[in-house]
Amino acid sequence: MGSVNSVQSSKDFEQFREELDAVERRIAGEIDPGVRAMVVAGAVFVLLLSLVLPHAGAARGFDVLLGTDVTRLEHIGLPSRIFVWFAVVFGVGFSLLALMTRRWVLAWIAVAGSAIGCAFGVFSIWHRQTPGVGNIYSSGPGIGLILGTLAIMVLTFHWIRVVWSRTTLQLEAEEQRRRAAAQSEERDRRRLTGE
Repeated sequence: MGSVNSVQSSKDFEQFREELDAVERRIAGEIDPGVRAMVVAGAVFVLLLSLVLPHAGAARGFDVLLGTDVTRLEHIGLPSRIFVWFAVVFGVGFSLLALMTRRWVLAWIAVAGSAIGCAFGVFSIWHRQTPGVGNIYSSGPGIGLILGTLAIMVLTFHWIRVVWSRTTLQLEAEEQRRRAAAQSEERDRRRLTGE
């Protein structure tokens, strides 16, 4: 009779383990930005604001994004164009998607794109301060470019902190899994020793 009970309890435990694994997989795919969500939302707003401000001379961020004639007249280079696209796609787009869905994968995509955007933002500022081919001097970096670069840096920093932090649900699921494994080991030990 004792072996029937141990087989039944083993089946119950396996069912419990499967449910626990499913819950843990679901929780592992989620993020909990907590208070950082407000900072991320604020940085996204500042990033959007930087698009209406001048990036260089008369060229605003939206002009750089859309490639209008003003960008040609202001000698806007490739680094600025890449920065603005990364800022819009990853800094704004994926950040908002990650905040709304709380999906870990989207947050990582936002981190990766924002980090690359940081590099291109700094490179864009440097590019605006360097004379071009034939010593063409153009206007320096505008407030929009500087503000956008700072905003995407803040965004990157906070997204990194969010995706690397463990949620309380993840920690609780790990603790339950440890307890269940310890109970299973204790049952197996008792069964083997005949206690």
